[in-house]
Amino acid sequence: MKNTCLLLIPAIVFCLFGISCKTQNESSIHESVQTESGWVSGVYDETTGITSFKGIPFAAPPEGELRWKAPQPAESWEGIKKCTAFSASPIQGTPVPFSMWTQEFIAPKEPLSEDCLYLNVWTGAKTATEKRPVLVYIYGGGFSSGSGAVPIYDGEEMAKKGLVFITFNYRVGVLGFLAHPELTAESEYNASGNYGLLDQIAALQWVNKNIEAFGGDPNNVTIAGQSAGAFSVNYLVASPLTKGLIHRAIAESGGAVLPSSQLARGSALEAAEQAGVKYAELLNANSIAELRAKPAEEILAARGPSSPIVDGYVIPEPMDEIFARGKQNDVPLILGWNEDEGFGGPPQPAEKFKEQVKQRFGDMADEFLAQFPLSTEEEAKEIQNALGALQTFGVQSYKWMKYQNETGTSKVYLYRFERDVPYGEGMQDFGAFHTGEVPYAYNNLKMSPRPWEETDYKLADVMSDYWVNFAKNGNPNAESLPEWQACTPENPKAMIFNSEVECKDLPNEEILNFLENFYSRQSK
Repeated sequence: MKNTCLLLIPAIVFCLFGISCKTQNESSIHESVQTESGWVSGVYDETTGITSFKGIPFAAPPEGELRWKAPQPAESWEGIKKCTAFSASPIQGTPVPFSMWTQEFIAPKEPLSEDCLYLNVWTGAKTATEKRPVLVYIYGGGFSSGSGAVPIYDGEEMAKKGLVFITFNYRVGVLGFLAHPELTAESEYNASGNYGLLDQIAALQWVNKNIEAFGGDPNNVTIAGQSAGAFSVNYLVASPLTKGLIHRAIAESGGAVLPSSQLARGSALEAAEQAGVKYAELLNANSIAELRAKPAEEILAARGPSSPIVDGYVIPEPMDEIFARGKQNDVPLILGWNEDEGFGGPPQPAEKFKEQVKQRFGDMADEFLAQFPLSTEEEAKEIQNALGALQTFGVQSYKWMKYQNETGTSKVYLYRFERDVPYGEGMQDFGAFHTGEVPYAYNNLKMSPRPWEETDYKLADVMSDYWVNFAKNGNPNAESLPEWQACTPENPKAMIFNSEVECKDLPNEEILNFLENFYSRQSK
């Protein structure tokens, strides 16, 4: 009661002297915003009209006794917390550019910490009554790296187009995904392992409770992600824990509805627990208490489990069963992949590739070779280039599209990104590589020093417009844009993002059908 009275005194004084006493709904977001844990202030850019808040805690630091526990509520604070700089990124190997990913695609090198559960908000709203559509972006990194502070995830441009844009951190690697019998026994939900996904859900719960104060609409939230972020989007759409928290979803180069395909082997809880036991033995730890006592650097140095599992709680059943039975969150979807991706390796000579086909597809190899004859070196090269993008990413989006059409009512918009991303001196040409679409989709070419052309800026403006329209109403279309038809098995259409933007028949549908059949048989 005493604290309440103290808080009221300034307000009474302001009113007595004729100074306006504003509520949060009336006060300016430029100055400060009240969250459930306390007031925060950000940075207002007079030139852009955007206010950014960086490093808002959405959960308690998951360290010490909270290591390998579901995220706990953030502690409250007094006064106004300055949220003007990104928090530490989650503990991971030192982030450095590699392969096709230059610095703007990579998390800051430092700081890295277990104390990482913070989020960032960009908003152009002036007051808390505007109810702007919200987009929450989930980073990729193979569930072993990544950060909400990666430059190409910056939210200013999307906020300028009318969204409230959010990035956040979640635990990665073994700190985010260790399952163990002791951890299962101590949990309130009789499961362990999916702590990184639980962090994502905690961020969405924070959005649901707090985003209205930033001018956002908690009843219009789109989740989006790329690579592991897209796999995360798929898991969140499948999870019963996100009911009411998400209303649309965008998955760029990723999905997990075909459990036996590469990067999507979600193991069951019991198998994951045994992998956790072996991990503890590797570190000579006889209990979870001993593991929790070890420094994070030692934990990180020993390679451990680092991907989501079917735990019976966050993911209650295998993903294909959830979608086949229509138990997923039935929300509009944008799904797609990039033409090259970059995971297929260099093309092999036709004869060597035929041998690889026999090893890869087993008793379905003859069917593959009959359907896709490799009579010339050019044909072999073309098929290999297509498989590199399709066998891990394209087929997931394709199967997810089919499931949603079969068991849901919301529409699916499919795309393929084909623009060869420009490269500068000292860089290699990776074509339309994995993650290459992200600066375009979020209009962030400015965050990269690559030699962009006028075509790239136009493509980024159009592609981000589609994303914004979709976040607003579940339909990417607008009168000023080429029509993007919804994709169905009967009308398999995809928007092609290249120097020209147009909706076409789905490329490589024959290969996608073959891969879908192959993986479906493998999972039975």
